[in-house]
Amino acid sequence: MGQPIRVISSMATRQLLSSLASQFQQASGHAVEIESVGGVDAAKRVQAGEVFDVVILAADAIDRLTAAGRVREGSRVDLVKSGVAVAVRAGAAQPAVATEEDVKQAVLAATTLSYSTGPSGVQLARLFERWGIDAAIQDRIVQAPPGVPVGSLVAKGEVELGFQQLSELLNVQGIAIVGPLPPEIQIVTRFSAGITPEASQPEAVRAWLDFLVSPQAVQTKLDNGMEPA
Repeated sequence: MGQPIRVISSMATRQLLSSLASQFQQASGHAVEIESVGGVDAAKRVQAGEVFDVVILAADAIDRLTAAGRVREGSRVDLVKSGVAVAVRAGAAQPAVATEEDVKQAVLAATTLSYSTGPSGVQLARLFERWGIDAAIQDRIVQAPPGVPVGSLVAKGEVELGFQQLSELLNVQGIAIVGPLPPEIQIVTRFSAGITPEASQPEAVRAWLDFLVSPQAVQTKLDNGMEPA
């Protein structure tokens, strides 16, 4: 049924979109091709004019692309809300993370720590600044390159304490997820879809976005560590 719908997304929604694309293809017969890369790189590629039908990134990134004319005005659809979790290498001692003070002490005690280059990483850096510990831990931070899961660095033993979207940690072998950030410092990112001006299959694209926010998609979102937006 026509050409596949071309989608670019950030890594946080990679597993979710892969599962939902398979379900959509079974139901509709229409294929969806998804390329998942670091969110910063994805936005740059769309901004530079690379052609996709749909862009799925953090909501603020979709808004910036809309303002720049790279996403159609009024096409944004909010898909999921995603929180940050803490991970250590499998078998390692697990710090307490139930309270803000627990997390602060775990960060101070860690010999190395890592977080993503995406929106959650920016918010974590601000949190460390607010705590007044950013200078003290600066030399211990191992920045995961765009598109490289923090969990993979934790699994290899290159990082003692990792922070990333729960959805990105769930399927990483060799790590233990200690728990989510506590509510008082939880960082929630809303991921949204936007249609590009070049989208050539409007009916198929709209059907795909409708499916992403349908009741049929809810359980898959929950299974991937996210909540419906």
